[in-house]
Amino acid sequence: MQNNYDFDLSNMPNEFRLLVEILKMKNDKSIGSFKELLTNTDWEFFLQLTMHHRVYPLIYSKLKNVDERLIPKYVIEKLYQDYKKNTFKMLFLSAEMENLSRLFNENPIRHLFLKGPVIAFDIYGEISLRTSKDLDILVPKTDLNRVEELLLSYGYEREELQDIVGKSRHHITFFHPQKKIEIEIHWRLNPPPLKEPSFNELWNRKRVSTLTKYQVYFLGEEDLFLFLIAHGSRHGWFRLRWLADIDKIIQNKVIFSKNSLTLKTYQHQHLGGKANLLIEHTLILASVLMNTRINKEMHSKAVGKQSRKLAHLAINNIIEKGNLDINEAKFKKNPPFSIKKNLHRSFNIFLYQLSIKSNLQKFNYLMKLLKPSSADTRTLKLPKSLHYLYYPLHPFLWFWRKTTNLYKNREY
Repeated sequence: MQNNYDFDLSNMPNEFRLLVEILKMKNDKSIGSFKELLTNTDWEFFLQLTMHHRVYPLIYSKLKNVDERLIPKYVIEKLYQDYKKNTFKMLFLSAEMENLSRLFNENPIRHLFLKGPVIAFDIYGEISLRTSKDLDILVPKTDLNRVEELLLSYGYEREELQDIVGKSRHHITFFHPQKKIEIEIHWRLNPPPLKEPSFNELWNRKRVSTLTKYQVYFLGEEDLFLFLIAHGSRHGWFRLRWLADIDKIIQNKVIFSKNSLTLKTYQHQHLGGKANLLIEHTLILASVLMNTRINKEMHSKAVGKQSRKLAHLAINNIIEKGNLDINEAKFKKNPPFSIKKNLHRSFNIFLYQLSIKSNLQKFNYLMKLLKPSSADTRTLKLPKSLHYLYYPLHPFLWFWRKTTNLYKNREY
């Protein structure tokens, strides 16, 4: 695989290489340039990868007219079924997004949709090409109580797991038991102590989506771009969907057009002291895995040694996490190997997370690791009278999750 940074990608599974090559396709005729990847493909593993990376809608859109002699018919049919289910889900979420927007406007509460159908429509031009598990909405912190009252009266229930151990987060989760819809109400874009613009600044740069008849507000161009970078970096870019978003935004020339505001204006507000590093290594990843074309100015910035090191860690994380999540059953037959692999992956993620943080953020991150989390309550349910035990049990529960890969199907 050719790229501008000479990364060694020889450890990529054949199916992963095929996946990224298809994502880079401009039309179905270009599949002929990598026919050799099609001959030794484990198609079941390939389908699992499309699901793990949440790119099956994009893959289907690129393969639906490809010759059946190249791609087995059952593969296309499976992709179509997943694509269709996702389209229905995104339509359902779109309707709820419009309802919630009307609810908040009528009360009135300022709000910005961070993800979901509105982002899919903005980036890809249609909601069917991107997946979304829930709706994320940013509101001023001063309106949180009013928002909660509204949602409870609208049929939503607050998820209490996140409050059991008394941890402060940057969002609250609500679930509608009848509609089976989950929403996250954010009062920050990212977890503290990451610096970011105030809600008023974001509100002043907001856009109005043309997806729905009723007005739906979402982030401005640069704000969305940098939010996606921060989100992908926070999770180690383990889903290719996030890089596909970045690639498409750059393709659309939203960020790099002459009429657009420059990233330099916002990067320190959004991403803190290591803003340049986050942007640079993201551009490297997009170039290496998506063949994203970036302008000369950005290319000249994305050559630093530390940026390349971060990109290398992220690529290893992307490949290893996908392999381990999908092949968990195979590894269970050889527990020591599974534990070793999972711990090695966890260490790489830990190293990556530390590398992208300032010294203050590193300190807060390390302190956070010592405290119980809502994941602990999902791993081991204790009665309320014994919740104090989560503190001494936290390291053991963490070790259990990392070695058994308990939450492999969690969506982001």
